[in-house]
Amino acid sequence: MQFESPEAVMRHALALAARGVGHVEPNPPVGAVIVDDDLRLIGEGFHERYGGPHAEVGALQQAGDRARGAILFVTLEPCAHFGKTPPCAPAVVAAGIKRVVIALQDPFPNVDGRGVRILREAGIEVQMGLLEAETRRLTAPFLKLITTAMPYVHAKWAMTLDGRIATATGESKWISGLPCRAIVHQLRGRVDAVVVGIETALADDPLLTARPSGPRTATRVVFDSRGRLPLDSQLVKSANATPLLVIASDGAPAARLKALRDNGVTVMVTTTRGTSGADVVREVLAEFGRMRMTNVLVEGGGRLLGSFFDADQVDEIHIFIGPKVIGSRNARSPAAGVGTAAIAEARGFTLEHVERFGGDVYLRYVR
Repeated sequence: MQFESPEAVMRHALALAARGVGHVEPNPPVGAVIVDDDLRLIGEGFHERYGGPHAEVGALQQAGDRARGAILFVTLEPCAHFGKTPPCAPAVVAAGIKRVVIALQDPFPNVDGRGVRILREAGIEVQMGLLEAETRRLTAPFLKLITTAMPYVHAKWAMTLDGRIATATGESKWISGLPCRAIVHQLRGRVDAVVVGIETALADDPLLTARPSGPRTATRVVFDSRGRLPLDSQLVKSANATPLLVIASDGAPAARLKALRDNGVTVMVTTTRGTSGADVVREVLAEFGRMRMTNVLVEGGGRLLGSFFDADQVDEIHIFIGPKVIGSRNARSPAAGVGTAAIAEARGFTLEHVERFGGDVYLRYVR
């Protein structure tokens, strides 16, 4: 394979890196490509699984002796420290690479420019910033975890043409069709947690697992301040097979929390005082960050989604629009938080993807 431009080489590296999404977290997805002076492919690799060899190692092994005097394109700065695997920057030097093109500097404290310094001190030419914006998009969950100690939050809902997620009585099955629900299951299979509020858990009795299973097994999370989740719910009955975490307040009845724990449920009691849902969200996300969760999917309902928006912690939105109209003033809306008083204060998002499935439309927005 011969590439037509340096940008084409880096795009190939990004495509390789994307294959690791869902498998490598809390590490970042990384792709590496080695080419000769005419941009002919010599070796390639990507970070395939957490704890496994890094992208550069795979590319160097594939290139073998041909790596000497070649050019390495890599989406993220080569690491400079011992972690689950040996550092990559010294391996690049030892292989005789003459030039390294890096899309993005790694903000991880043990790297953060050290890899580049090792390369330059060895006399290797280093170019930074090729397709940096595209790489930031791919590695956004990792970047948020490293820079804020909080996970990247996906918000998801299905709604009607008039912007409702359920009827006034709470009925919501099904607003969108099977292809849209398949996308939701794919999302569940690559995140660390799937989150709902207690009203959604009571109304739908969901299982919240990925079907079919994906590369990750998400912890099911229910925001349930009073510990009301029924012991005979699908969530509790499956707690010993798939992790279930209930987020309760310190005012929840102790007997209810004990009963949940006795049935295999992990209970987190929040310490945030007051009635602000946004403050509770921030406390919980900080704990998720300490647990090294990278991606969290919030599926509803409207009050919980509203609290995540009020906390300014939604990074990506997945919306599924079904060709139906409910028409009731009391029907439920996607984000029922405190909100903003002026349009100028509203958080803006950028449309990144549109897909149509018959009469349904899938929209994905990012910050």
